[in-house]
Amino acid sequence: DVTLSLVDPIGTDLLTVLVILGVALALFVSDRVRLDLVALMVVAALALSGVLSPQQALAGFADPLVVMIAALFVVSGALVDTGLANRVGNWIARVAGGGEVRLITMLMLATTLLSAFMSSTGTVAIMLPITMRLAWRNVISPSRLLMPVAFAALMGGTLTIIATPPNLVASQTLADAGYGPLGFFALAPVGLAMIAVTIAYMLTVGRWLTPARAPARPEGEDEGGGDLR
Repeated sequence: DVTLSLVDPIGTDLLTVLVILGVALALFVSDRVRLDLVALMVVAALALSGVLSPQQALAGFADPLVVMIAALFVVSGALVDTGLANRVGNWIARVAGGGEVRLITMLMLATTLLSAFMSSTGTVAIMLPITMRLAWRNVISPSRLLMPVAFAALMGGTLTIIATPPNLVASQTLADAGYGPLGFFALAPVGLAMIAVTIAYMLTVGRWLTPARAPARPEGEDEGGGDLR
């Protein structure tokens, strides 16, 4: 009889894993518990439920890939603490001027450059206040600049092997299969083409599709509000 029974150990383990994943997904969506804490809770639940042995549950922490991903967050923090983000914002303000087309171009280029060496989430966190300040300074709705920045952060992940964890996972999988790891800039040729297409799209079709949903000035500031610092 091939019918899956709850009495069957395989069926019981499968049901347990599905329940744990369902609870984890609910916690991720609710955003009431830190994401890293939820991940650790999943590991503990798999070990305590007997689905995995303690050795199997903790084996991932010995993987070089996990250490490398953790190191990416260290690099991201260093870029923020050293003041690089603030310098990038000042440089964009000087080079881009006040034109919307130039602002979009420079913001996307700067975002892809940062995103090539840190996580897309960290890049957006850095670029968000910079983009808001530049938008208000030039009386442009922030939504018209934030959407291009979001796309650029994703595209920047295609430039280097450390730009996003999936790139590292793919490289490690290839190495384990005997094909050798990816080079640091192995994805760059494809990534550069994708970035060029994305910027061209956002400057043409995307520019007209992006709505101005946010006010071009912060609340409480009159027409003579002046420069935001």
